[in-house]
Amino acid sequence: MACLKHYLYNKFVNNLIVLNQNDNVGVSQFIIPEKTKIKGHDISTIDPIPFGHKVCLKSINKGDPIIKYDQIIGFALNDIKPGEHVHSHNLEFREFKRNFKISNKKNIISEKADTFFNGILRDNGDVATRNYIGIVSTVNCSATVTKMIVEKIKYSNILKEYPNIDGIVPITHSTGCGMNTVSEGMQIFQRTIDGFKNHPNFSHVFVIGLGCECAQVSLFDESLKKHNRIHFLTIQDEGGTKKIVEKVFSQIKNLLNEANDIERTSQPVSHLTLALQCGGSDGYSGITANPALGVAADLIVKKGGSSILSETPEIYGAEHLLINRANSKETADKLIKRIEWWRHYTSINNSSMDNNPAPGNKKGGLTTILEKSLGAVAKGGNSILQDVLNYAEPLKNKGFNFMDSPGYDPVSVTGQVASGANVICFTTGRGSCFGCKPVPSLKLSTNTTMYEKMTEDMDINCGTIAEGKEKVEEVGQKIFELVVNTASGNKSKSEINGYGDEEFNPWQVGVVM
Repeated sequence: MACLKHYLYNKFVNNLIVLNQNDNVGVSQFIIPEKTKIKGHDISTIDPIPFGHKVCLKSINKGDPIIKYDQIIGFALNDIKPGEHVHSHNLEFREFKRNFKISNKKNIISEKADTFFNGILRDNGDVATRNYIGIVSTVNCSATVTKMIVEKIKYSNILKEYPNIDGIVPITHSTGCGMNTVSEGMQIFQRTIDGFKNHPNFSHVFVIGLGCECAQVSLFDESLKKHNRIHFLTIQDEGGTKKIVEKVFSQIKNLLNEANDIERTSQPVSHLTLALQCGGSDGYSGITANPALGVAADLIVKKGGSSILSETPEIYGAEHLLINRANSKETADKLIKRIEWWRHYTSINNSSMDNNPAPGNKKGGLTTILEKSLGAVAKGGNSILQDVLNYAEPLKNKGFNFMDSPGYDPVSVTGQVASGANVICFTTGRGSCFGCKPVPSLKLSTNTTMYEKMTEDMDINCGTIAEGKEKVEEVGQKIFELVVNTASGNKSKSEINGYGDEEFNPWQVGVVM
């Protein structure tokens, strides 16, 4: 079920999409009034069926599984008649046994580079898709100074003279102190800051601290001392707010010629690492945009590149589909371990793994975490799972990877970028407007209605799949080509709209003291 092309029944009947011949529910393509005859099925709707919601195709007894994508998405709370609306009122989440067989297979990689993008080759061999200057705060106490520096640069208009610099980015947050310096939370924070300050999409980085915070420079890796592109200063050492702002402003002016002195050159797609994201999902996410993105991700992996799937709570219930594709028992065990960690973490915080989907997801037709997760894993395509990373852990293996993270989009993307992602693809059905700096974010609409309403925010419409106008593979190829063009410097809609300055959001785990 990992990619739609393997399970799409492709039966578009009147206003209904039936994904697999074994399914006992279909998905409404439009608002379907009650007492509407469904052609191809000897049924009429008993209830009004909202856009993207499920309708029962055959009699389902109380306790029987509800099948979508040829997979269990929940169980009937009561007897359900053909034509009835199937949603939260008559469908519940319940644990059940799943197949956790491991594949032990390897990906088939193209032997020669045949697809290229115009990237920026850095001195250390890394390839960038953007060329920003970053101002990174180590602690919330330096966030205001960080923003002051960025604003001073922007208001000076000096960057207009340097067309090869994409901009200056403030990396601010609400943490960095009140933490045990050897805690899991501090380790996560260190990895995140390290991942951003070392990201090739930054030509130069200024790391700004207060001076007395828990996140001291000594906690970060030795790269601060080895690279002349990374500079560390503290407000206390520099003598206060105005002095550090003026000093960094002066230093930035002195390096603008160097930062601008770059050239985009032809680079193989193997240098791309694609972050796979979804937010504001609806009933069409697992039918259109997610599987189409999976096709694009597979193309990148086949050409020697990488992809990173994340949001651990949103693969819950579908993790067996990823474990089935693991390259080894070790990789599978890593994923199982993270799922178990989340079970414990949610239980001690008065929550549970099935406390999902969100209200917007349910309004869009998703009922249970099983249904949401089955759609979410489709973003990963069919490639073999090479590794399971901790949050913000640097990518070690080319190919398809999974990174542990919360389901909250800004937190998840922050970790993916810290791990090395240099392009983001973000599917949405409800209309997320997410953007990121220093990495471009492409928005993939799951349905045409939302795309037409929010065209200025969406980069591509995948709703044509549900309308029967295009195949999943065709839209996947379009996404792949859009990724290559965006990596070459073409601006995404979120970049045009100015998103990205506020979206850095590291995962905060543990006690704040």
